Amino acid sequence: MDAVTDALDPALDPAYDPAPMREQYHTSELTERDLAAHPMEQFALWFKEAAGHGAIHEPNAMVVATASPKGRPSARTVLLKHFDARGFVFYTNYDSRKGTELAANPHASLLFPWHPIARQVVVTGRVTRVGRDETAAYFRTRPHGSRLGAWASTQSAPIGSRAELLARYEELAARYPEGTDVPVPPHWGGYLVAPDTVEFWQGHENRLHDRLRYVHEADGDGTAGWRVERLAP
Repeated sequence: MDAVTDALDPALDPAYDPAPMREQYHTSELTERDLAAHPMEQFALWFKEAAGHGAIHEPNAMVVATASPKGRPSARTVLLKHFDARGFVFYTNYDSRKGTELAANPHASLLFPWHPIARQVVVTGRVTRVGRDETAAYFRTRPHGSRLGAWASTQSAPIGSRAELLARYEELAARYPEGTDVPVPPHWGGYLVAPDTVEFWQGHENRLHDRLRYVHEADGDGTAGWRVERLAP
């Protein structure tokens, strides 16, 4: 099959038209008095509930959106690997598309889509690399095969075939058999998203959702604090 196909209209099954697909959410009201003082504390509360809900597969899965210096966006799903008072941490290949975009435009948005409980968390913030010690500590916790995969894949770059990727992996598996130490790739590591805004979205009937957003801002005395605002659904 040629890499480039003719520009023909695709054959679409009308039975799967998304227009009539909808669901009514039956949940409890989310009010300002329900919120913790700090957004990361509130996130910890919601994350605990999401992680304990059997219908949510990979509650730490989040969509990371980045943009090029020209404003062209891209998005992908990655796994949250740590969070604390600083913000949210994930790991990836620095030479990937998201890595090169973050190098030029160090801002991102995160989306946690917890559909079974009609909740979302939406984050915007500035992105920095975590220290190499923090990256190395996490890398050592990864399964052996995942550590090899970080070396084998030139993430986001074109590749000739899957066989090429597997051959590279097998070369690495022979060099670093199970039980041996796999060094951290220099092109691989963590990013910290320090939030500027964190929105907690709770779905309701008739699309009258609750949207409460923490906004980070400086107080009059120069100290930083958080303001909560309600957004129209």
